[in-house]
Amino acid sequence: MKPAELRSALRSLEIFEGLTEDQLDWLVSVSEPRVLADGEVLFRDGEEAAGFHVLLSGGLVVTKVVDGREEVLTRHSTEEESASAEEHDGKPSAAHRFTGELPLLTEGSYVATAAASGPSTTVVAYPRPVFFDMLTRCHGVAAVLIPVLAWRIKSSEVQARKRATVEALGTLAAGLAHELNNPAAAVARAAQELAPALDRLTRTAQAWGAAATGAERAVFDRLAEELDGLPPPATTDPFAQADAEEEIADWAEGAGTERPGLLGSGISDLGRELGWLVERLEGVGAPALACALDHLAALLEIRSLAAELRAAGPRISQLVSATRDYANLDRAPEQRFPVTEGLENTLVVLRAKLTGISIVREYEPGLPELTGYPSELNQVWTNLVDNAAEAMEGAGVLTLRARAEGVCMVVEICDTGRGIPGESLPRIFEPFYTTKDVGKGTGLGLHLSYRIVTQRHHGSITARSRPGETRMVVRLPLAGSAQSCVPPATTPDTTPVEGTSPS
Repeated sequence: MKPAELRSALRSLEIFEGLTEDQLDWLVSVSEPRVLADGEVLFRDGEEAAGFHVLLSGGLVVTKVVDGREEVLTRHSTEEESASAEEHDGKPSAAHRFTGELPLLTEGSYVATAAASGPSTTVVAYPRPVFFDMLTRCHGVAAVLIPVLAWRIKSSEVQARKRATVEALGTLAAGLAHELNNPAAAVARAAQELAPALDRLTRTAQAWGAAATGAERAVFDRLAEELDGLPPPATTDPFAQADAEEEIADWAEGAGTERPGLLGSGISDLGRELGWLVERLEGVGAPALACALDHLAALLEIRSLAAELRAAGPRISQLVSATRDYANLDRAPEQRFPVTEGLENTLVVLRAKLTGISIVREYEPGLPELTGYPSELNQVWTNLVDNAAEAMEGAGVLTLRARAEGVCMVVEICDTGRGIPGESLPRIFEPFYTTKDVGKGTGLGLHLSYRIVTQRHHGSITARSRPGETRMVVRLPLAGSAQSCVPPATTPDTTPVEGTSPS
């Protein structure tokens, strides 16, 4: 592109329209025009930010890989030239003509990938030193740049909140499905086996009634009553239980019962042995013994199925209740609530991710309540616990602490994982900053948690980390307190966080 053509093209852009002739001459002299083929990459996610890019013709599509899926974040096109800000839902009209300023200003890496969309896309690159020199020499550039920068950060946060909501729902659904699997399977199995078991109970009851004398029925009734009051064994020796089951089954088979194995397992599960059973059946004669044992086996089977249903039903109710509380369904947006309820519900939801990790709870007794938005704080607890689980890679200790400290509630989430690098610790709450591999994080999880804690709840969040110990500390005002909770004096391994955004 000839200098005169470049000069004319730059002057037509909103970001440069207020430049003087001298400023425009300088801008042309430092410009680096580049023509991109369709699909050619301008910069990649994770690369160190090297320049500020202005679109002269064609288009750019900006994408990001999140959890293995490529998402289109935005499109830049010269065809949007005539569109107003209102037509783009508040998007500044200049926003579609440049990119790359955010990572340059934050001294970070590109947070997405930009590629040409359509043939003959022309961009002008300004390397990092030139970009900062541009802001110094050309004051009008900053006046256009700052509103676009603010809009992009706000848009990214909105997208991240939507993504976080979807991810939270996905985590909730996956955790609920995983936890419901066992009790639901138990209910289904018991329901399937209940009808034939009732048929067997009816049949054996009729046979026993026909074979037994009045005295023998009294012996059996006393045994059935005693079984009702038997508590489950406090401890079990699996080898001793297996021996007892086999011994009872062999004896029952010798007595002519139809289902000796069921009888053996039913009696041994109660922690009883053959001698106990023989003693309680004294008075039942040999002609009626087989019928008594068959009826006893059927009775134990029915009681076992009923016990499974009694255990599975409340477990399902508990999981549904935890899910409802976690999602904060059917509740007012702002309310008084115990902080431990949200922590426990988060553990239920993330149980599948915490397999192999030991959980330690250190809750101060008699904790006062908080006033706020429990569903939003649940997003914070989920983010912190999920990060901790990922850092421990399936093995370690997760410690949850909650205590009152003056007018504040202090919640600590600690893990024994790999820790946060010292150079990264001061930046973890910045938007778009992440220590995860490219494609595995948006860099907005901790930033959104920070906003929820500090802006929505007037609290503070700090981090301390070293290899083998990372501690996230959240301070929240207690119910009825009008004061904000700020962190105490920090130490070198602590990220200081005040009541305003670190960005």
